[in-house]
Amino acid sequence: MTSSSTPPRRRDAARTRQLLLDAARRRFATDGYAETTVRDIADEAGVNVALISRYFESKEGLFEAALTASFTELRAAAGDVTPGEVPETIARQAVGQSTAGGPSHSLLLILRSSGDERADRIRLRFLQMFAEKMAKAASLQGGDPDILRAQVLLSTAIGLTLLRATNLEPLASASAEELTIPLRDVVEALIKKPA
Repeated sequence: MTSSSTPPRRRDAARTRQLLLDAARRRFATDGYAETTVRDIADEAGVNVALISRYFESKEGLFEAALTASFTELRAAAGDVTPGEVPETIARQAVGQSTAGGPSHSLLLILRSSGDERADRIRLRFLQMFAEKMAKAASLQGGDPDILRAQVLLSTAIGLTLLRATNLEPLASASAEELTIPLRDVVEALIKKPA
């Protein structure tokens, strides 16, 4: 009598890692760092919780990977934009016309990720890097006042995303094209150097 045994299922490490990362980005964006557990993430991804340690070392490592993926997405969306393209880029991100789809998980992840000192340090480091990128993209060169202007612009983009997520109308249903008009005014005011 011969037994028919099924060959062991092959693991796809890259796919599993991506499933965990996608689930983490959604959970951290929706619930924040402190409220999200590694078990929540593993369950949503449909994998064993021990795989988080294997691929990311810890919840903190997974969070940093989620932020890295979000900033990579935001950077790719921003590309090497000219000052004139900054309002459209922000508007597209705010309405979720990005690779993640839906309301921009990238911006929500950045906003809702506080509550843990280590997570806050990671988040602040990434926000500073992105503000510097925005300062360059908006041609805001030459020192602290320019970084401040870029941070004001970044806070506008994050605030816009947050208020859309709370369903504040007409902001929540505005298209990227409709948002671009007031965003253009904000960007132009920030780019204009004081006399």
